[in-house]
Amino acid sequence: MENLQNQHTEGEMTKKIENITAKIPSDTYLCISVAAMATSAVLKCMGHKHTALFIGQWAAPFLLFGIYNKIVKTEGHD
Repeated sequence: MENLQNQHTEGEMTKKIENITAKIPSDTYLCISVAAMATSAVLKCMGHKHTALFIGQWAAPFLLFGIYNKIVKTEGHD
């Protein structure tokens, strides 16, 4: 099992990206996600249905970015 883990390593680009994004607090992603939901609700109330749906769909990816960021910070990378 140990040999399988050693065969799969992160590329240099991935390490650089993770080092940069690890500096961003995880709360930032949560705030951006909530802001996207709030903006979507406001746009929906203003009658901009399609724009509201477009902005509202940003919430889930930002939450996933936050989870990934938290995992990288706690577990690290290769």
